Amino acid sequence: NKPVMGIVQDTLCGIRKFTKRDCFLTKEMVMNIVLYVPAWDGQIPAPAILKPKPMWTGKQIVSMVIPERINCDTFHSSHPEAENTWMSPGDTRVHIEDGDLICGIVCKKTVGTADGGLIHTIVNELGHTAARDFLSGTQTVVNFWLLNHGFSIGIGDTIADKETMNSITNIISTAKSRVSDIILAAQQDKLECEPGMTIRESFEAKVNQALNKARDDAGKKAQASLREDNNVKQMVVSGSKGSFINISQMSACVGQQNVEGK
Repeated sequence: NKPVMGIVQDTLCGIRKFTKRDCFLTKEMVMNIVLYVPAWDGQIPAPAILKPKPMWTGKQIVSMVIPERINCDTFHSSHPEAENTWMSPGDTRVHIEDGDLICGIVCKKTVGTADGGLIHTIVNELGHTAARDFLSGTQTVVNFWLLNHGFSIGIGDTIADKETMNSITNIISTAKSRVSDIILAAQQDKLECEPGMTIRESFEAKVNQALNKARDDAGKKAQASLREDNNVKQMVVSGSKGSFINISQMSACVGQQNVEGK
């Protein structure tokens, strides 16, 4: 029991960037962007910053698209499990009250096809027409902002720093040594069979285990070195495209390839 339609790809990546704490819009941008708000009443909210010049937040503009009488409380995909406070240091608690986005960074868990998300709430409370208008309005507003703001991925987003690359090289070297030991044990008939496996299947399983561990460890090192503004990481965290395994394979190593687990 959840929606089958939601915000995807470029709009999903854009709305995450748009609703971050450091996203501010000038009066000129706001004047242009409100033209894309469905059923706009001609009123512009008071700016969040007055001096040295008026600035609006992305959250304020998104709130203009969310229908009134909608309340929703969800979490960002990177919300720490141990964090239970209302005020989230990382702005990962998404709180919408009477159609206003009070706090939180919007991602796939809020505007995707998630159970209990914003779209699910709008459909249940106001019906399908309101949900359609919200989807349409969100896409036009966010895409207009993203078109002017820009977003692209380059080779630099996939390259880890020197220290991280040294750690990855050491991890791969250790895995190669481990596999060499397994091969030698098999050749000398010293390899122990795993329960329910032949000697060949046991050999395959042990080699796969060693190589998969190397891929995962190298991937974790690569992920830890990526900055918050890394464009590949932003896509993955927002839920628009890719996964952390893709980051691992681009920045660290592709790893052992398996077909049907073999």
